[in-house]
Amino acid sequence: MTVTGVQMSPDLRHAKIFVSLMGSEEEKKESLTALNHATGWIRHELGHRIRTKFLPDLVFLTDTSQDYGEHIDKLIDEIHEHHED
Repeated sequence: MTVTGVQMSPDLRHAKIFVSLMGSEEEKKESLTALNHATGWIRHELGHRIRTKFLPDLVFLTDTSQDYGEHIDKLIDEIHEHHED
């Protein structure tokens, strides 16, 4: 798993954390569920490490940009193959 990005709300009370997950679709789903289940513990750990007035509510989401990029690459390859014929 890799954290690929974080979107904070303007008031810094909410954070969307995008993660890239490896494995089968079932393993990815389990990993995302585990992350969201551990949100309270992660917020607690953040509270010990950063100094802010508020700790943000955390939501973990799957980053699908790599899958999308691979799909675009495949489409471009298909266009090139078709063009060569």
